[in-house]
Amino acid sequence: MRRAAASMIARASLPILTRLDPEFAHDAGLAGLRWLRPLFSPLEVPQTLRVDCLGLQFAHPLGLAAGFDKNGDYLDALGAVGFSHIELGTVTPRPQPGNPKPRMFRIAPECALINRMGFNNKGVDHLVERLKFSNYRGIRGISIGKNFDTPLEQAHEDYLHCMRKVYAHAHYIAVNVSSPNTARLRELQASDGLQRILGALLEERARLERLFGKRVPLLVKVAPDLDAAQISVLTQDLRALKLDGVIATNTTIDLSVLKTAPATQAQGGLSGLPLHRLSLSVIAQLRAELGAAFPIIGVGGIVDAEHARASLRAGATLIQVYTGFAYRGAALLEEIMEGLAA
Repeated sequence: MRRAAASMIARASLPILTRLDPEFAHDAGLAGLRWLRPLFSPLEVPQTLRVDCLGLQFAHPLGLAAGFDKNGDYLDALGAVGFSHIELGTVTPRPQPGNPKPRMFRIAPECALINRMGFNNKGVDHLVERLKFSNYRGIRGISIGKNFDTPLEQAHEDYLHCMRKVYAHAHYIAVNVSSPNTARLRELQASDGLQRILGALLEERARLERLFGKRVPLLVKVAPDLDAAQISVLTQDLRALKLDGVIATNTTIDLSVLKTAPATQAQGGLSGLPLHRLSLSVIAQLRAELGAAFPIIGVGGIVDAEHARASLRAGATLIQVYTGFAYRGAALLEEIMEGLAA
């Protein structure tokens, strides 16, 4: 009953939030969720939905994508909703304000968002302090990135700094080289950049594993805008480096997938329903080339149970939501859980 009441209050607030500036509504919604947290009783999930992946046990496949809680300020409140895993960040070594506002735009008829946030976050030290006092018992992923003013040639130093800071508190670490909102960041997906960053991280992880007595899986998050040839090169790199997994996908810069033309100022990364087809294509190719056992986290355009099932059928081991959760709240998670259980 408590959970039903919390869900009802959350649903009732959504029409109000959608009338507000998108970024302000996001922050207000998270603050409200923190207030509702005591009302959320644990989500009942069948054992059949449990997923063993990355050497970890996930209560079910559905998690929350990076970007929703960049700083770990709302981890416990979001955890109460019932996600099996929550990916925090993307976090950078130093705090940074991100791009000028406005930088988030709704396209409500298509259940979509365009953002050009630019890795706004309070810095890795703030995130670590929040993690120290969190009671969330699910899987904690942490997405790491570089500061906007760090040259590409030195980007690996930013990723190393973040990994060293979060290693003791993370269940897995995601390397974000695919955000379209930090200048030239996506160039790091090319083979040279990827091998330089991931090679350095894997070497450092071996040292951290000995220091902390645990092995934290390392994943890379990729863009949906890679063509088939680029994905093939990527899969070769992932196999050669023996990376633990891949997250597919980040937002797209291809706004032609929208039926509704965005406002001229609404340039950035597109997420939500129009992204789903691109995400499915990348997931399917990754699965075909990486084999049945390689962990793939599918994210992009999952706005209902059918889209969740489609991502899993395409080859995702786990799935994540972002924009669908922003539009629908806890009701989306409950619908997907019912759909997967059925």
